[in-house]
Amino acid sequence: MTHPHLWYPNAREKKRKVFLHVGPTNSGKTHNALKRLEASSSGVYCGPLRLLAREVAKRLNEANVPCNLTTGQEREEIEGAKHNSVTVEMADVTTEYQCAVIDEIQMVGCRTRGFSFTRALLGICSDELHVCGDPAAVPIIQRLLEATGDVVTVQYYERLSPLVPLKTTLGSFSNIKEGDCMVTFSRREIYKLKKKIEMAGNHLCSVVYGSLPPETRTKQATMFNDEASHLNVLVASDAIGMGLNLNISRIIFSTLEKFDGVCIRELTVPEIKQIAGRAGRYGSKFPVGEVTCLDAEDLPLLHSSLESPSPIIERAGLFPTYDLLSVYSRLHGTNFFHPILERFLEKAKLSPDYFIADCEDMLKVAAIVDELPLGLYDKYLFCQSPVDVNDDISTQGLIQFAENYAKKGIVRLKEIFTPGTLRVPTTHNKLKELESVHKVLELYVWLSYRFEDSFPDRELADSQKSICSMLIEEYLERSGWQQPGQRRVLPSLQKLSQEYDAPQLRKYFPEIDARSK
Repeated sequence: MTHPHLWYPNAREKKRKVFLHVGPTNSGKTHNALKRLEASSSGVYCGPLRLLAREVAKRLNEANVPCNLTTGQEREEIEGAKHNSVTVEMADVTTEYQCAVIDEIQMVGCRTRGFSFTRALLGICSDELHVCGDPAAVPIIQRLLEATGDVVTVQYYERLSPLVPLKTTLGSFSNIKEGDCMVTFSRREIYKLKKKIEMAGNHLCSVVYGSLPPETRTKQATMFNDEASHLNVLVASDAIGMGLNLNISRIIFSTLEKFDGVCIRELTVPEIKQIAGRAGRYGSKFPVGEVTCLDAEDLPLLHSSLESPSPIIERAGLFPTYDLLSVYSRLHGTNFFHPILERFLEKAKLSPDYFIADCEDMLKVAAIVDELPLGLYDKYLFCQSPVDVNDDISTQGLIQFAENYAKKGIVRLKEIFTPGTLRVPTTHNKLKELESVHKVLELYVWLSYRFEDSFPDRELADSQKSICSMLIEEYLERSGWQQPGQRRVLPSLQKLSQEYDAPQLRKYFPEIDARSK
């Protein structure tokens, strides 16, 4: 654990040329790195979000550079492709590339996901490695790569368009204008603010937050960006900080505090800068960005944060490979994953440049799967799965999948989920429930790529996921203020009715008639 760079012999055989592209949001750093990727004979893009991986795959394919998409829940293979766009956890450290790009490298310091960025940084086997992110990551990246013998070049970028911190607050909600984005940090608050804005004037709102399905987030962002759309204001969480191209004129913080899963705390300098930086996208309708707050008491923190550099990242996340845990398991003569992981993390000695990833959620899953007659590798995979252990429905889904897999070796989706039972949510709680069902379906798809023969209903899970997203979009459509007689069938709903069985969709959407079919 003190020399993790030696875990990746393929990468160590090369003397990689590493280029750090660092600067604020909207500075063109990732754009330049992607230009190099496009020009390469083979390559990989590693991003923190599925939305980003999909966007880069689309960009490369449109530039006539065939590019596959690989995420935990998606595989899209393009004939003849020598490029891949992946979520960072899916980075392949055995394949050789001419060029690789790792985006948002400051996440190397993230307590839960940082180890995936460390793995990509140390392990990707490419002639050129382009690493993009916040300047705060430069010292730690340079220290980690001293041990690898790679040649490191740092290129600093300035923001391409101005960002103006306003000296006054929003004031009345009637001052909301086209292109505004109101930022808050809970689902309930998002819908409260959406209603308030829509009741105050001539604007309808798109919404974007983390527990919305990625497809729904993308569609909400697209409608906000579309000048022909009636949705010209955005209400969002910090999910807008990365992964979506948004034409925002002004960011308005409703608060500078958030609940982080442990306690309510002030936003950090990097969080404020990342969100505020989304205003005034270069080349958009709003080339000058503005940022302000609802509460005058928040203005000093907003202004001081925007003027401050992000704190230097001191250490990078690390997590043991399965091979290390397997050896440790054999040495201790046990197949129980929870005590093995707990003891390993306790005893591990690290170099001062690393910290052990926060494995609290993984340990909760380990306690569940240790009750079942499963092999160590199967337990490891279930612990790596994207289950939300703070969501009861998602956790129950995982337990059912693991139990059925242990008992029968095959998990049919219909055993725990009945297609045809989903409905358009009528309340906030029903919406939350449907978002949780979507997580369970995503979990099934994720598992189907790891236990291919044992989770055979991927196509059914995918189709139900799409219906889930449409039902959530329909809820968002209905929750918007509108004059009587303005109901309309969503274009995406019409598209879905062509892809799937229209009579089945009529169960969920009575307004689908013969014409929309």
